[in-house]
Amino acid sequence: MDHILSIVLFTPLAGLVVLMFLPSSHPRLVKLWANAAAFVGFLVSLPLVFQFDRTKTWAFEEQSSWIPSIGASYHLGIDGLGLLLVMLTTVLGFLSILSSWSAIESRLKEYYAFFLLLQTAMLGVFMSLDLLLFFVFWETVLVPMYFIIAIWGGQRRAYAAIKFIIYTLIGSVLMLLGILTLYFQHYTQFQTYSFDLADLLRTSLSPALQWWVFWAFFVGFAVKVPMFPFHTWLPDAHTEAPTAGSVILASVLLKMGTYGFLRFSLPLLPDSAKNPVIVNIMAVLSIIGIVYGALACLMQKDWKKLVAYSSVSHLGFCTLGIFSLNPAGIAGSIIQQINHGISTGMLFLIVGVVYERRHTREISEYGGLMKVMPVFTIVFLIAALSSLGMPVLNGFVGEITILEGAYLMSFNWAFWGAVGIALGAAYLIWLFQRTMLGDVSEKNSILHDLSPREIAVFAPLIVWAFWIGLNPQPYFSVLDRPVAQIVERVRPGYYAEHHLPNPLTVTSSRQ
Repeated sequence: MDHILSIVLFTPLAGLVVLMFLPSSHPRLVKLWANAAAFVGFLVSLPLVFQFDRTKTWAFEEQSSWIPSIGASYHLGIDGLGLLLVMLTTVLGFLSILSSWSAIESRLKEYYAFFLLLQTAMLGVFMSLDLLLFFVFWETVLVPMYFIIAIWGGQRRAYAAIKFIIYTLIGSVLMLLGILTLYFQHYTQFQTYSFDLADLLRTSLSPALQWWVFWAFFVGFAVKVPMFPFHTWLPDAHTEAPTAGSVILASVLLKMGTYGFLRFSLPLLPDSAKNPVIVNIMAVLSIIGIVYGALACLMQKDWKKLVAYSSVSHLGFCTLGIFSLNPAGIAGSIIQQINHGISTGMLFLIVGVVYERRHTREISEYGGLMKVMPVFTIVFLIAALSSLGMPVLNGFVGEITILEGAYLMSFNWAFWGAVGIALGAAYLIWLFQRTMLGDVSEKNSILHDLSPREIAVFAPLIVWAFWIGLNPQPYFSVLDRPVAQIVERVRPGYYAEHHLPNPLTVTSSRQ
């Protein structure tokens, strides 16, 4: 199908345009339309899965002139990495909007409009093969997310929203300087201006210049991940955002940072990416994030803040896998990014369910919920086991593969990763024990179990968690080629040196 990526990209935006003409005086109509637009956005993305050709460098590629005077083009395409993140975005975007049905009561039209704009911007980030186009979508993400936190967030929403925007804007400015450095270096070498990724990959930078561009990119991506010590905006933003905002922030927005490392930092700056000093710095920051995030979770009294800090720990695994610079580490990192989107998305939805009923997130206010909310308890147990890496669920597959990649680089990396997994199990099991088991207080005894709509929100994520856990091979197969391209770019000859089959040498049987 021609222009399928453009169709997927702009379907939420089309839904937004129609939404603006609906009367605000009909809230049910606004809700129905927003949910329909998000669901159609998911449906139109399904052909990407069934028609994806994993033997191509870029599938569904589209390119047309945009601003020819400065060498910018409308260039879209996805590989296995892009495919998984696009599907994560369309699934979680729809489920986030569905979860908002009864949670949001004021300024409905504006709320859903911002969500649909956010959906298009996130998809654009994962599809863009032109760095200026990528940057436009990257910055566009900030606007709706800022308003979602600032208008519909909790008591400290203004503080959290401003902190979010300041951190991410500073990172974005430095990243833009890195992009412009590559852009002008390309002109110096080839006498043509281009923001196209394929052109910039041919641009050679001196080791010193690569070093500075790497750190410029690093700040932009590390803030988004968020890596320690750039993580301090995240607990506030997560805690104050409405439930759906927290879900989309954790499940999709944070992946923009890890995606940036994989798509741009490693391939464009391979000498810096494999520099032992940089690799060790990235590993130490990742390990600090893993352990510190988990220890912070053990100290939390606020249910939602605990889940927020768990993201710092889980994303530490993802960056540790990336800078293992081997196929196992990088593939495991990508799988774990999807896993984190599924499991942490469920955990934030779970907090939203109890908050809607009790209007408190204090863990001490709960206990014995299993007796009054048995279905909810089962869902929470699955989400917790998924997050802590229980075999047969998705988290195990990602974590064990990352540990393999980390071990190939350093035993110490794998050891501290294993410590992080143990701490993760501790805080999640302890949270489950404090909230689900024990005696029921009078206030909790009248709580009602999950509604059919709420079950419908959780069901796809539960199915997806078991699917990856029981049959991960299709995901690894889709990632074979993009992972090999990254590894061979950073460590040429890696596959031959380690006597591994190189997916890049497999010729396509399709014409």
